[in-house]
Amino acid sequence: MPTIARLPDLLISQIAAGEVVERPASVLKELLENSLDAGSKAIQVHLEEGGVKLIRITDDGYGIAKDELALALTRHATSKITSLDDLERVGTLGFRGEALASVASVARLSLTSRERGATHAWKLRGEPNAEPEPAALMAGTVVEMRDLYFNTPARRKFLKSESTEFAHCADAVRRLALTRPDVAISLTHNGRSLFQLAPADAGRRIADILGEEFIGAARHIEASSGPLTLAGFAIDPTRATDAKDGQYVFVNGRFVRDKIIGHALREAYRDVLHGSRQPAICLFLNIDPALVDVNVHPAKTEVRFRDSRAVHQFVFHAIQRTLAAPVRAEAAPSLAADTPYSQEAFNAAHLPTTAPTYNQRTAQRDIPRQASLGVAEPAASAYLAFARAAQSIGQAPATRPEAMPQFQSAECAAQEAPPLGYALAQLHGIYILAQNARGLILIDMHAAHERILYEKLKAAFDDRQIATQNLLIPAIFSADPLDISAVEEHGEILRDLGFDIAPLGPNQLGVRSVPALLQSGDPTALARSLIAELHEHGITQLATARRNELLATMACHGAVRARRQLTAPEMNALLRQMEETERAGQCNHGRPTWTELTLDQLDKLFLRGQ
Repeated sequence: MPTIARLPDLLISQIAAGEVVERPASVLKELLENSLDAGSKAIQVHLEEGGVKLIRITDDGYGIAKDELALALTRHATSKITSLDDLERVGTLGFRGEALASVASVARLSLTSRERGATHAWKLRGEPNAEPEPAALMAGTVVEMRDLYFNTPARRKFLKSESTEFAHCADAVRRLALTRPDVAISLTHNGRSLFQLAPADAGRRIADILGEEFIGAARHIEASSGPLTLAGFAIDPTRATDAKDGQYVFVNGRFVRDKIIGHALREAYRDVLHGSRQPAICLFLNIDPALVDVNVHPAKTEVRFRDSRAVHQFVFHAIQRTLAAPVRAEAAPSLAADTPYSQEAFNAAHLPTTAPTYNQRTAQRDIPRQASLGVAEPAASAYLAFARAAQSIGQAPATRPEAMPQFQSAECAAQEAPPLGYALAQLHGIYILAQNARGLILIDMHAAHERILYEKLKAAFDDRQIATQNLLIPAIFSADPLDISAVEEHGEILRDLGFDIAPLGPNQLGVRSVPALLQSGDPTALARSLIAELHEHGITQLATARRNELLATMACHGAVRARRQLTAPEMNALLRQMEETERAGQCNHGRPTWTELTLDQLDKLFLRGQ
């Protein structure tokens, strides 16, 4: 029977190293954290062979006293905590007191340091019974690790290629550099300088590391609530890619992979991302250290929040509000409701009509005459254009050049054009071309209208105020017994959604009313999609988790279809509604609804000025 024996100290350290020292990047991270905790303002990183042969960190921090060098290389020795209260309010990156001892057990380690005010530096090799030796160093500390896993060759076999290990090391440096923009950091590999980051503000440091393109394509986030603050950048949904490595989340300056924050991020981007695309983010969450436990993982990449739900909701709403900001946030001028670009003009083309009044009939009769006289709509025929739009229901008139808005001058356009500008034309019945102060806007009219309807349906459903539109003649379609039973069983929830669907025979269903917002859509297609959702997900999920997916499907079926010709007032009213609608930059499937070509970009296309 085997006997119980105490493990040797070296083996204990090597076991601990298995948790802390996964690869060269793990060593680099621990050493960099020590340098930052030591108050360094400049850090130099030198690597060889991906960090396997050499990792050298040089900093200008506080330094270590001669008498403490040997203690720094022992397990569970640290200057950062002294009690349980300190552990529960950790404000430093490192605190476990295991890093240097673990590295020294699986690599050749040396520590050279000069304490501030000391006459010279001292060097200590991480070997048994080693004594400090005098050394030359201006200030700070140099930690040098050579030949990782030289004494544990089995572990070394698990390392990847030099380029892969270096990529992980470079990523570790970038992460730490993001948290401390006030610290100068340089990285050299095999004698080649990769980057030198000077002290800068947070925005400049993010641009230096993640690129100017990220900053240009991202939205700034800033929010606070009680002990929580959040700052950083989140990519515009239309600029997201399939890459999964572009998410940087820091809690109190510590890079983490947290499931709570990750879920909040996915929920905030839920209906604005296309396909499997991933949002690139760089977020800094600050919280009272007493409300977060950072001592739950040896590598300190995971944390535990005391109130995880509060953190989730805070992050979710902060990102969601930023993504939901309407286009008019760019300071669009207020437009009167009776201008030819009002929301009502577009609504009129998709809501039930009433018999025209005398003034409306007069306006219709006068429209051709006004157009032939070349009257500019924005200045002289607001009501006429509105009446024209109101009478366009069910029609598909060709867009007439004389109906387009006329700008008096370029200066006038720059001063008066709203963010999405004014419509110029319709392209192949699919896209709207518009001019704003910066250049040319292209709008996918179906995708844009789809988002508008989706947001209105969500708001109406939340308020239990989905207006219905009765059909003069019920839309009848064939149905199997399962469809009919589903309609009979869930009639109440269907009515809550604005639908009146009833059996008209053993194999037929009839749609008697639909949501007023979707009255221009195909009632049969709407009903079939709704019944299919009932079959697949059941009424419980349909009313809760699947609600938004259902409303998105309804909006897709109800939006204006491709090839439909819109009048100028309808197009402009659509633009104005986009400026008022949250998340108007993406349709319900995450596709972009509009894009902009600035005058500078157009000039480059045509080589102007070159």
